[in-house]
Amino acid sequence: MKLSPHIKGLIFDCDGTLADTMPLHWRAWQMITQRYGLHFPEDRFYSLGGVPARDILKLLAQEQGRSLDHITAAHEKEEAYLTTLSQIEPIHVVVEIAKANHGKIPMAVASGGTEKIISLVLDRLKMRHLFDVVVTSEMVKNQKPAPDIFLEAARRIGVEPKFCRAYEDTDLGMQAIRSAGMEAVDVRELLLKLES
Repeated sequence: MKLSPHIKGLIFDCDGTLADTMPLHWRAWQMITQRYGLHFPEDRFYSLGGVPARDILKLLAQEQGRSLDHITAAHEKEEAYLTTLSQIEPIHVVVEIAKANHGKIPMAVASGGTEKIISLVLDRLKMRHLFDVVVTSEMVKNQKPAPDIFLEAARRIGVEPKFCRAYEDTDLGMQAIRSAGMEAVDVRELLLKLES
């Protein structure tokens, strides 16, 4: 995908965009929701892609009238997910875009994950060096679909949002990019084109 001349910076989500981690996250979620007796269907999991685990757990507990320490449960979910790190693969079509633009324009990762986990994923896939900055959920107040994480990434790479293109794989993420005033690329559509 050739860049338009007005694009001066690229921003990438991580889970489901750079790294094929969503099925592994789903496995960890199944363990934790069963442990706490929470109902969390797979389609809902995918619809909440980009929302931090602590926020999802708080929401599920409130909806289902459960008493739950959502921070502790989120750490347990993270630990369950960490056991699957060796199985993570890159999403090649997106990683190739990052590699092709490395050193040419500033690039960032903007993820609803935690700094610890996203750093481990990027290191595992040997691609941390491609990005000038990595912005994670702890670094902004409002999470996707709010634009904050993409705006913070643009600020840190020194590129105005209107000159950024951002890549995402969820509806909430796409909403966040558009709210930030950036050009949005839906990775799901890139993957569909490859399959057809």
